[in-house]
Amino acid sequence: MYKQTNSFKLFGTDGIRGVANQYPMQPHLIVEVGKAMGTLLSRQAPLYTIPKVVIGRDTRLSGAMIEMALTSGLLATGVEVLSLGTLPTPGISFVTRNMRASAGIVISASHNPFYDNGIKIFGPDGFKISDEIEAEIERMVKEENLRPYLAQREHIGQSRRIEDTNGRYIVYAKRTFPQEYKLDGVRIVLDTANGAAYKVAPAIFSELGAEVIQIGNNPNGTNINAECGALFPHVISQAVRTYRADVGISLDGDADRLLMVDENGDVMNGDHILGICAFHMKKKGRLHNNTLVITHMSNYGLEKKMLENGINVVRVDVGDRVVVEEMRRLNANLGGEQSGHIIHLDYTTTGDGCIAALCTLGFMIEAGKKLSELNQLVEDIPQKQINVRIRNKIGFDQVEGYPELIQRIESELNGQGRVLVRYSGTEPLARVLVEGNDQYQINQFAEEIASLLERELC
Repeated sequence: MYKQTNSFKLFGTDGIRGVANQYPMQPHLIVEVGKAMGTLLSRQAPLYTIPKVVIGRDTRLSGAMIEMALTSGLLATGVEVLSLGTLPTPGISFVTRNMRASAGIVISASHNPFYDNGIKIFGPDGFKISDEIEAEIERMVKEENLRPYLAQREHIGQSRRIEDTNGRYIVYAKRTFPQEYKLDGVRIVLDTANGAAYKVAPAIFSELGAEVIQIGNNPNGTNINAECGALFPHVISQAVRTYRADVGISLDGDADRLLMVDENGDVMNGDHILGICAFHMKKKGRLHNNTLVITHMSNYGLEKKMLENGINVVRVDVGDRVVVEEMRRLNANLGGEQSGHIIHLDYTTTGDGCIAALCTLGFMIEAGKKLSELNQLVEDIPQKQINVRIRNKIGFDQVEGYPELIQRIESELNGQGRVLVRYSGTEPLARVLVEGNDQYQINQFAEEIASLLERELC
């Protein structure tokens, strides 16, 4: 049992995440997480079988420390651990299924700065584990003495390194690209955010024939997502113009999300990528149930275009796991987020930046058009987003003056726009989004809301 306070909580909206060496990303606590997870897996394992867990990570300085702590806890409960080294989150999901592992663990804080780190857990099917399993791991760490569950000396787990996982994932990703197409003659600028895909991503696109110019490909442990990758689209935009490329592809630190840039340097966020994919999949009769699953953050311009083309749009709360759960419930095969999590359930179980880019490039070649022409498919309506760094999370209706401000803004929008304010599940942020027909007006509204939250919650 871990000594904790009344506010003890491990899992957020996307696994466990925090500043490395601070709660909850402390090695002694992570060892307990490994013990709890190993104990659960051992209970579920068929008689006389040893559970097997694969672990991979991105390029953060703290990754090795956290991997060792997790590995220690798992080995102590008799679990076999397979270390994959540096590999994108979707690659770890794939290897979990491919190696018939009991679970897969990703050590990454995705798009966060290097000093943050996190733990995401996949089940044997490659999907993220349920809230119920997360809650049980948390309960065990919080309430149980795990010492009785430690393996006898002759049954302590073994750990070994798997050397060929990069090659396995490269081949797997390439197989999602139509066999009859090549990328010969396509010049791609690729920003891998000094992150987990810095080796595999250039191989995927170059082996299909593209000329790849790579940036953000010199990780040193502290430069992941630092002025590069999907959070900084101006970098890839400028690089596309400089190198006169046909396409820009920008990934985040663990390569589960994607932004693209057309040959003019214009940025295509997740909404535009989803729109292109949905339109062409419907045209080919491959869009299951004619349904696209998106979140409340997506621009109404995407929804409008889809409805005009007979495509049903379902909105859910933010988070790629929420999107995937709804897709599975509806038997949909395409969904994602404006931020660039694109999920093609025909190929993968989670957001995959490389596969999403390959799908988009395939549709570009099939249509015989430049990416800029496809980019015009979705027309955004004016939207303003502001992130407010906060110290306290309380119900927004408890913030003095907030209900009245939102009521006034919605009245002035008069049904021609919307307001969405939510807390980030992974960072100490309040996210403000306002949409409407007048860019100046919605900028003012967003600034008013952000100023109020900054004043009351900081």
